[in-house]
Amino acid sequence: MQTTAAALQEIEEATRRDICSAPPRRHPRPDGQDRYTISEVVAFTGLTAHTLRWYERIGLMDHIDRSHTGQRRYTNRDLDWLDLVGKLRLTGMPVADMVRYAQLVREGDSTYAERHALLEATRRDVLSRIAELHDTLAVLDRKISHYAKEISTAPGTATP
Repeated sequence: MQTTAAALQEIEEATRRDICSAPPRRHPRPDGQDRYTISEVVAFTGLTAHTLRWYERIGLMDHIDRSHTGQRRYTNRDLDWLDLVGKLRLTGMPVADMVRYAQLVREGDSTYAERHALLEATRRDVLSRIAELHDTLAVLDRKISHYAKEISTAPGTATP
């Protein structure tokens, strides 16, 4: 079943309206006192220490400061970045594109157009997947309705 252009437009309008519905995330510590160990970041984000180190190694995370003993020390800004990376992962954005986006951010304001294009392409992909899921949900609803009807009219089935 193909999704109509009107349904896709409705989905897109709904996602644009809800873009700021969530309140900003509160950080455990105020800026300036925000030096988190890797184990604290694991607890805050649900990511593993291995994943955090890998993100840094592939360039998805900017350089993480270290303590005098060599322990990583994350900041609120790093937590914000990890939150964004988590959202990008949920979109299905390939890791290579996320790394490219991180590189563009580090390059500065001159990369706004390329960042915009990358996020717009990802947004189109997400909207397409949402439309596919709506179609899939409609099929499931029809099947569930069909079986509920069959169950309620089957011989020996008591009608409520």
